[in-house]
Amino acid sequence: MNQKRRILCSNAQSPEPRASKRPLLATMSDKPDMAEIEKFDKSKLKKTETQEKNPLPSKETIEQEKQAGES
Repeated sequence: MNQKRRILCSNAQSPEPRASKRPLLATMSDKPDMAEIEKFDKSKLKKTETQEKNPLPSKETIEQEKQAGES
């Protein structure tokens, strides 16, 4: 049994660190590129009005539904 265990263990490979398999990208930097953000023009955005698709019922509506359910 010990021989089988040794054979199985000898075939096992130790995992290599990921860093050694794939180098870090040279184009990545620690600081974000702010050039595009600085060029952004908010005045070109369209004005919109927010509309609720599913507004919450008022207290009066809730009371009416309660009374209708009790009758």
